[in-house]
Amino acid sequence: MENYEKMVTVIKPGTAKRKMESLLKKLREGTGKKGIDAKKYCGTVKFKEDGLVLQKRWRDEWE
Repeated sequence: MENYEKMVTVIKPGTAKRKMESLLKKLREGTGKKGIDAKKYCGTVKFKEDGLVLQKRWRDEWE
């Protein structure tokens, strides 16, 4: 599963086998996928300064 979304599925004791199979099927198919694929934008922003220097400067702006 390359593209997946963090999801929690609660299966209570006594849940029917069919119900569990349908829940697992939904997880495999990725139904309920919302939002965007963030990996698509990874590394696309280029800064002229070092990231840690920028981060420190931005944090110091709050003081």
